[in-house]
Amino acid sequence: MKTKSVLTLADVNVILDAAQKEAEANGWPVTIAVADDGGHLLGLRRLDGAAPMTPGVASEKARSSALGARETQAFEDMINGGRNAFLSAPMQGLLSGGVPVLVDGQVAGTVGVSGVKPDQDIQIAKAGVAAVS
Repeated sequence: MKTKSVLTLADVNVILDAAQKEAEANGWPVTIAVADDGGHLLGLRRLDGAAPMTPGVASEKARSSALGARETQAFEDMINGGRNAFLSAPMQGLLSGGVPVLVDGQVAGTVGVSGVKPDQDIQIAKAGVAAVS
């Protein structure tokens, strides 16, 4: 039987705190979502000024990153590169800003961020991931 790493509530709060710190340091109003390896939401933080649509988008980015076991940037690049058929995949958060938390090469959870430019969403998500890596 295999053993796998999972995010604890303490891990989720460390991720949310670190991502929030990165966002606030840059004045970026975002929503940060943390999900488990199955894409199920473990934590969500909507910062002051974040648009009403950002919680849904951040959650779907985290879910898609978990289901695809990769950064959602890969899906966006694939679609922008002409593979439009991928739009029919059973995932909704195919935009940059979903980043997996990897432990020994396995997805333990994911972080999704929505609210600013794609590279800024990624920067915030990676700050959260780095806090538990």
